Amino acid sequence: MAQEGIDLQTSLGYLVKEASSALRVAMEDVLRPLGMTITHYSCLEQLAQRPGSSNSDLARGAFVTRQSMNVLLQALERDGIVERAESAPAGKALPTRLTEKGRSDLARASAAVRSVERRMLGGMTDAEQSAARKALRSMVQSLRD
Repeated sequence: MAQEGIDLQTSLGYLVKEASSALRVAMEDVLRPLGMTITHYSCLEQLAQRPGSSNSDLARGAFVTRQSMNVLLQALERDGIVERAESAPAGKALPTRLTEKGRSDLARASAAVRSVERRMLGGMTDAEQSAARKALRSMVQSLRD
């Protein structure tokens, strides 16, 4: 008996993946001229919202490995975008903070990313956006349970 496939025209999972892919391409397109990747931008945005975050926290928030985040942080520190403590106040985690240059870079990147989000949501009413957020949060929660 043959297994029935997934109908890509009606699969919500496939549509979420397609939307995610389109969003990634659009974000890459606006961040590339700024010399940033999505992971780079995500790291800066997290540090602005949670100063002092550890490498592990940043890696989780950017959906990358700790090793990948450490390589990025080393480059950002070398370029004067972030600063890390010489020694850990507790344990092994080195808290990281944005420098003035990092905040300036982030401001430009955030404006570019906001323009992508406005474009993505341009055809939706506030109620539709709210319903989409609720549905996506529910999907994420169901998969994590």
